Amino acid sequence: MTDRRRRNAPARRRSRTRQITPRAHWLLLSVLVVTLSTALLLQGYTHHMFGITSDAVTGQRGRNEAVPSRVIHGGPVIANAAGTAHTARLKAGTVALTFDDGPDPVWTPRILDVLRRNHVHATFFVVGTEVVDHPELVRRIVAEGHQIGIHTFTHPDLARLAPWQRSLELRETQLAVAGAAGVTTALLRPPYSSKNGALDDADWSVLQQADEAGYVTVLSTQDAEDWQRPGADRIIANATPHGHAGQVVLMHDGGGDRSQTVAALDALIPRLKAHGFRFATVGAAVGMAGPVQPAGLGEHLQGIALIKALQAGDWAVWLLGVLMYAAGVLSVLRAAVVLVAARRHRRLRAKGRGRSWGPPVTEPVSVIVPAYNESAGIEAAVRSLLASDHPVEIIVVDDGSTDGTADLVESLRLPVRVIRQRNAGKPAALNTGLAAASFDLVVMVDGDTVFESDTVRTIVQPFADARVGAVSGNAKVVNRGGLLGRWQHIEYVVGFNLDRRLFDLAECMPTVPGAVGAFRRRALLGLGGVSDVTLAEDTDLTMALCRAGWRVVYEEDARAWTEAPASLNALWRQRYRWCYGTLQAMWKHRGALVQRGAAGKLGRRGLVYLLLFQVLVPLLAPVVDVFALYGLVFLDPVRIIGLWLAFLLLQLLMGLYAFRLDGERPGPLWSLPLQQFVYRQLMYLVVIQSVFTALSGSRLRWQRMERYGSLQAPVGTETHQSGLTPEEPAYAQPGPYGGHAQPAPYGGYAQPGPYGGHAQPAPYASHPQPAPYDTTQWY
Repeated sequence: MTDRRRRNAPARRRSRTRQITPRAHWLLLSVLVVTLSTALLLQGYTHHMFGITSDAVTGQRGRNEAVPSRVIHGGPVIANAAGTAHTARLKAGTVALTFDDGPDPVWTPRILDVLRRNHVHATFFVVGTEVVDHPELVRRIVAEGHQIGIHTFTHPDLARLAPWQRSLELRETQLAVAGAAGVTTALLRPPYSSKNGALDDADWSVLQQADEAGYVTVLSTQDAEDWQRPGADRIIANATPHGHAGQVVLMHDGGGDRSQTVAALDALIPRLKAHGFRFATVGAAVGMAGPVQPAGLGEHLQGIALIKALQAGDWAVWLLGVLMYAAGVLSVLRAAVVLVAARRHRRLRAKGRGRSWGPPVTEPVSVIVPAYNESAGIEAAVRSLLASDHPVEIIVVDDGSTDGTADLVESLRLPVRVIRQRNAGKPAALNTGLAAASFDLVVMVDGDTVFESDTVRTIVQPFADARVGAVSGNAKVVNRGGLLGRWQHIEYVVGFNLDRRLFDLAECMPTVPGAVGAFRRRALLGLGGVSDVTLAEDTDLTMALCRAGWRVVYEEDARAWTEAPASLNALWRQRYRWCYGTLQAMWKHRGALVQRGAAGKLGRRGLVYLLLFQVLVPLLAPVVDVFALYGLVFLDPVRIIGLWLAFLLLQLLMGLYAFRLDGERPGPLWSLPLQQFVYRQLMYLVVIQSVFTALSGSRLRWQRMERYGSLQAPVGTETHQSGLTPEEPAYAQPGPYGGHAQPAPYGGYAQPGPYGGHAQPAPYASHPQPAPYDTTQWY
């Protein structure tokens, strides 16, 4: 409903019309986007930037001039690295079993079972990401008396990271342990570390920074080399001490198949015990005073929050993947369906050209032109109608224009009826025209649209079939200059030549566009005229006709030329109204889902199609974009780009076929890749805005659209005098354009007409909706 209508509407209607401009949902959406982006960045960093790999992958080490000699030749437990470093060795006959890279849901429980059977305690150096995934295992480790140490969060080579990344790795792992088991630990084992003699200067800087953060570094003295999976016997041999010196034995409970480790451990412990060795945790073996302590409440809560956030990130990535595949499947399904349907529709029409719809329809037609502030294009529209090669009665209903639209039409002295009324909105103007129409066949055309000379004759031919109640024509964009014009041109061609052919074939046409549509007057009057309860009166009217049992068909040869928005702001307002109005109409006619006959076809075919491809798929589009960016950064960019190119190729093939069906040159399709980065985002934001508006129960105002004066009547307007004499004989017959330059036939880009350079507002003009609004959405 327009502002003008609201001012003149009865008080009863004003009282039940809520004008709410929802803003909170954009704030909510922004918060969700920021939250999701943060979760994905964290999830991508923790799962894809690094990872558990073989201990032999880091390459050759550098010089060790900065490493103190007492450390190189000292014990495996290193403290005070940032000051006067000192080390500690294990007591003779003592073995400290240590396990890296866990906890693992398969192998850690089995190793714990072996340790429990043999009454042995060990030290587990855990990886933060694994702690997040399996916090229950960390709790079990602590509960069974074992010691916890940290092995970084993502298992990177700390020597190759910046200091801030090292701090992040240690801090996040500590928080994960605190959140999972309620404890903190002072023990650290850097990934890819081994014995003291292998330390280089870069490693030493890591140990110094760790010391400043309060950590004691634990290296190893005996590497079981189970990460190579050499067999259980070899692992036992590698882990068996030579002599009775105390040893820190390095093994793994995560990072791969550890079945050999479990088997070796079950035999190693009894064997070493038989040789007089005793087992202890690292802390107990060197006499450390409580390296593992209860976590404070704040740290415990922060740890829980970290775990939940990362788990939510994992869930979000899984859900995004599922939704992306769903969007992909729906897009491919839609492409296949519309291409097959368009090809079949074309063949059926080609076979039926000789028979047509029946005997030629020659009866006169009433053409209704609702107009509000259409002075920029009304002359071209009227002259194009007078150039029709079919007898027409032209009725211009001026809906309270303030720019002299009615005066301009009257000054042309053409055989056109001009009806003036107080501003009441487009549906009221159409109903006024219906009441004044002299003939049963009615064509409705917007004031910013021009017809070709055969458009009226072509669009009424299907009425030879008595079952046909309405016919949709083929609207085409005239102002195709610039990227925005090309994108809309592509959208119109694809929408009218693929989607509408599908709707026609399935007998579930949801929209006859306001720019070029024909109706049986008695069918409309049987519905009570044009309803004003939705913002998409053309969609509402078409659905009502289908539910009343009338057949609605598509006539691709009935072409009309219309202006499209020339700015993103104008495009947003137009599409917002279209989309919201379509949602209103879908909800209003939802009962068609359970009806039979023509209404059932509309409900179970048309409404389901609209719900899937005009609502759900656009709502999934942000998921595709977010996941694509995630994949480019953290996954396989070649694969992501390949998928994007595949869908772009699918879109191009659809465009090429639609352009071929419509006889258009495919040149504008070069802009399709660019369309993915601006136009597509605008369209799915429109859907999001419309859905939020609908869910909030708000009523949307009619959006104002500018007129650009780019329309001109086709060549020969002044030579065709087929219009019927109006009831009011004061009008003169049309004459030539007195002094105006004659335009070229429509087929190329139209040049601005002679109606003034300023844009004219037209708040309620109903532009043709491709099917019934943006349909060029490929993902």
